[in-house]
Amino acid sequence: MEEGARAVVKQGIAGFMAKLDGYVGKMRIGLVTSPSAVDGQLRSTLDLLTAAGGVSALFGLEHGLRGNAQAGEKVETGVDPRTGLPVYSLYGANLKPTKEMLEQVDCLVFDVQDVGVRFYTYLYSLLYLLEAAAEANLRIFVLDRPNPLGGEVVSGGILEESLQSFVGYPIPIRYGLTIGEMALFFNETRRIGADLTVVKMEGWQREFTWKDTGLPWVPPSPNMPTTDTVLVYPGTCLVEGTNLSEGRGTCRPFELIGAPWVDPYAWAEELNNLGLPGAAFRPTYFTPMFSKHKDKVCGGVQLHVLDGEQFSPISTAVHLLSVTGSMYDEFEFLGPSKGRYFFDLLAGTTALRELIQKRDQQGVARLLEEWEQQAQDFAAMRREYFLY
Repeated sequence: MEEGARAVVKQGIAGFMAKLDGYVGKMRIGLVTSPSAVDGQLRSTLDLLTAAGGVSALFGLEHGLRGNAQAGEKVETGVDPRTGLPVYSLYGANLKPTKEMLEQVDCLVFDVQDVGVRFYTYLYSLLYLLEAAAEANLRIFVLDRPNPLGGEVVSGGILEESLQSFVGYPIPIRYGLTIGEMALFFNETRRIGADLTVVKMEGWQREFTWKDTGLPWVPPSPNMPTTDTVLVYPGTCLVEGTNLSEGRGTCRPFELIGAPWVDPYAWAEELNNLGLPGAAFRPTYFTPMFSKHKDKVCGGVQLHVLDGEQFSPISTAVHLLSVTGSMYDEFEFLGPSKGRYFFDLLAGTTALRELIQKRDQQGVARLLEEWEQQAQDFAAMRREYFLY
C-alpha cells in the first residue's frame, strides 16, 4: 500500500447490522464474541446486537466474554451483569456448546477478532461451533474481520495429524486467511455441512496488514497488546513450550525473551551475528510480574522488527531457540503431559524439538526449508476459499 494512504475497512459487523432483519428476522441469537469485536467507531458487537434485541444467549471463549481472564485460565458459565443474559463458557468444562446451551437459540453469530496464527484458540472454538450448528440444524453467521498479518504470506510447517489439539490443526502456523475464509475452509474440508453464512468486509485487500485498514487496534487477548506483538507472535509463541520466559507478565509479551540464567549481552551478540532479515536483538533485563520466572530478574533480549517485509517471525524464533539450545545447558523444553510435549503441539512436529536437543543447527535449517515447501503447497490450495 502506498505511503500515506489510509484505507477504511468495514468489518462484517457493519454489513450485518445494516441488513439485520434480512439476516436473522425474529430468530433468537446465540452470540459468540469478545471485547475486540468492535466496529469502526469502537462500538462492540455485544452492545450493538443486544441493543437491537433478539440475543438470547452469550458464549465466551478463552479470556472470557469481557476479556479479563489470562491465557489458559478456565472461564466459568454465569450471567453477564450488564445485559442479564446467560453466558456459556466454551473454555472450561465444555469447549463445544452442548444441546442444552443451544435450546434457547435459533441461530449462532460468531464475531471474534483473530490474529491469523495457528496457535490461537479462537480458531478451534469456531471449528467446534460449526460442528455444533450442523448437529443442531442451526444457521451460523460468521462476521468477517481482517487478518492482522494480511492475506498473502503463508509460512510454517503443516501440523502433523497426531499432534492435533486446541492449539493446533493441520494447517501452517501462518495461514493467510481471514476468520471468515477459515470458516469456509473448515466447513468444506471437514465436511461439516453447517448452514454457514460469512458476512464479508468491505474495502479489505489481501496485501493489507492491520496498519493499512484504518481501524483502531483493540487487543484480542491480554497478551496481544499491540500490532507489534502480532508481528512476532507466529514465531515467539514457540517459546511457551520451553523454560524461557516469553515475556508474559511484562509490557512486551512475545517481544521480551529470557531467563534468569541468560547472559543478555552474549546471547544478543550471538543472535545478531546470524544476520536474520529484518530482525535485531537488544540485550536487556526484565522481571515478569506473573507466569514463568515470576518476580525473578531475567537476562534476555527484546526482539525488534526493523523491516516488516523482510522479517520472518517463524524462522527467526526457530533460530533463536536453536542457538539457545547450543549456548545454555539450562535450556529445557517443558516436560511432556500425557505423552506429548507442549512445544511439539505448538511446532506441529516432534522433529524441531529433537533437532534442537541434539544441537543440530544444520538439521534445523533443513527443517525450515521443508516447512517452506509445505507452506507453499497450502498457499496454493487455500485460494479456493478466498473471499477477497
